[in-house]
Amino acid sequence: MIKRLRPATTLCVLSALAFGYSAHALAETTLSALFMTQAAYSESDIRAMTADFTKAHPDIKVNLEFVPYEALHDKIVAARGAGDKGYDVVLFDAIWPAEFTKFGLLQDVTSRISKEQSGKIFDGAISTVTYKDKRWGMPWILDTKYLYYNKAMLAKAGITTPPTTWQELEKQAEILKQKDIVKYPLVWSWSQSEALICDYTTLVSAFKGDFYQHGQLNFTNPGAMKAISYMKDTLDKGLTNPNSREYLEEDVRKSFSNGDAAFALNWTYMYNMANDPKQSKVAGDVGVVPAPGEMAGQASGVNGSMGLGIAKASTHGDQAWEYISYMTSQPVQNKYAKLSLPIWKSSYDDPAVQQDQQALIAAAKTSLNVMLSRPVTPGYSQLSTILQQNLQSVLQGKVAAQDAMAEATKSADRIR
Repeated sequence: MIKRLRPATTLCVLSALAFGYSAHALAETTLSALFMTQAAYSESDIRAMTADFTKAHPDIKVNLEFVPYEALHDKIVAARGAGDKGYDVVLFDAIWPAEFTKFGLLQDVTSRISKEQSGKIFDGAISTVTYKDKRWGMPWILDTKYLYYNKAMLAKAGITTPPTTWQELEKQAEILKQKDIVKYPLVWSWSQSEALICDYTTLVSAFKGDFYQHGQLNFTNPGAMKAISYMKDTLDKGLTNPNSREYLEEDVRKSFSNGDAAFALNWTYMYNMANDPKQSKVAGDVGVVPAPGEMAGQASGVNGSMGLGIAKASTHGDQAWEYISYMTSQPVQNKYAKLSLPIWKSSYDDPAVQQDQQALIAAAKTSLNVMLSRPVTPGYSQLSTILQQNLQSVLQGKVAAQDAMAEATKSADRIR
């Protein structure tokens, strides 16, 4: 005999079921994550990674926001006033932890990263998220700038090997220009932005310069002066495309991919994009080597790495770390290694990672060990603006290099 439930009992059962579904809904965590739309991983890559993460973690939803690199810093700072309604996960540059630590913008995740795990990651990557012996995130983008060259153009000029020093690069550029192979052999990202500082830092590294003397910021030391003098000299000789003074990295990539330059300094992501016939006229003719040094056998580089951190005000620290751990994991990084190389040392010997980018991997194994950091100071954003303005004044021919860099040094002394 079937026993029927009374209306009151049915109501209780339905209420219990409803409560169960409601509790399940309440258990879902929604994270807000901030990324950039410039260089390294593409927006579609990040969306695909995130979709795979949420499939494996159905209780976590991730809302993604993308902004240009130039807006990233201010977005993170502005979100501080939003409290727990701000971001949970943020992408940050290697030169921001000092400032972000001072103003309490990131959570200390030192205890979340084991020594064993750290040992498997490149030192340059770990340094990206380290300040005062604490970890403020997990390294995600390990990057420096490489020298790209057009193989066909060099061959046409009778040049058999890419340059091994910056002086040799200048000579090869002169040959290319004299033979009318390309109007402006060199293209750079020298707009008044952080991109300019990264190119400048690469050259400071090459000429054995530094940003400090006797513990104080100084941009008039011999290596730093050689760097800006080299930049201005290539403009004066008509070797550098004058539009470089307005270019960001994407402009450099497009110019090179269009066949308008023989040499370009750019990040990792450019290699595979410039070799893609769907978006490049020079696909198949793209060579890459470490940015050279002042002498043959030397290399130069800038630490352009970035990390993923948990915003200080986030109330979902554990879920945010699950997401960060997934995004920075070796299997995920290996899968998406075409635009940004992994932070994991052993990945560089993985045939799947090496496929179709052996030259880039070879360059990386040298370049990632010689990266010079931009100045580490809580006032970096203000310092960068000062440096950008003074470098631009030299590149625009408005002020002599010595005067401009002396002014930058003087102004830097007032930053605390």
